[in-house]
Amino acid sequence: MSIKGILIPIGGNEDKGNGKNERHTLEYIEEGILSRVVKESGGIEATIVVIPTASSIPVEVSETYQKAFEKLECTNVHVMDIRSREDAENPEFLELMKRANCVMFSGGDQSKIVKYIGDTSLDKIIKEKYKNEKFVIAGTSAGAMCMSEEMITGGGIQEAFTKGATSMGKGMGYIHNFIIDSHFIRRGRFGRLAEAVARFPNRVGIGLAEDTGLVIKKGNKCEVIGSGMVILFDPRRLIHNNQAVVKEGSPMSITNLKIHILANGDLLNIKKRKVKFSPMHLKLTDAETV
Repeated sequence: MSIKGILIPIGGNEDKGNGKNERHTLEYIEEGILSRVVKESGGIEATIVVIPTASSIPVEVSETYQKAFEKLECTNVHVMDIRSREDAENPEFLELMKRANCVMFSGGDQSKIVKYIGDTSLDKIIKEKYKNEKFVIAGTSAGAMCMSEEMITGGGIQEAFTKGATSMGKGMGYIHNFIIDSHFIRRGRFGRLAEAVARFPNRVGIGLAEDTGLVIKKGNKCEVIGSGMVILFDPRRLIHNNQAVVKEGSPMSITNLKIHILANGDLLNIKKRKVKFSPMHLKLTDAETV
């Protein structure tokens, strides 16, 4: 059965129209990622629910998103401030989510989203709507990373690509064939995503730069949006992978890991292993990802 909903994971620090330089003015936010979220949700009258659970400053984060969506002339934006599993069972929240066209998860700590919302009544409503309706699940940074079934929970760059440097846990499971990382280029997270796909070689690694995202339809067809890049790690045809046999803290080795760099407008089909590139002023071209 084909999934009817849309996932929009974002690499963090997306343009909210509140910066000091001209790229972060209202003129540019109307061309940015949040504008695309609104469009995919059905337009400015869509019911958009912001969930700041991951954040350590949920009130401030909620206000920032409310102002950003107001700049985009949205008229039906709500905040669902969930700080416990009991909150995720609140009947008013459940009824609101049933009416929603979009849910937007903020950045912060992705494990808090899983801890407080995973496998609750609210989570079940979100999954049902994503499966059966043109419902948008958007998330930035932690809100993007939590979308996958196998979720990165931590890992620094100092020990990058030594076994155990990347910690993993179960995510929300909105999508099964990806492992998502955020702030990918600015924070140098190549090593931890490489270890993640070595550990789960049937998953494709998606490294999202800041102010960059994917629009994922049917759980498989992806379009790059935003101002940065998406780094794609495809481990599905590895020739060598010693992740399972080396000791914790030891360097790892893998071969035939395919890496692709995608930018705005590029299209990716996971099942068909194809990327369709759309460079500015050039005709679309197909390329095998194998």
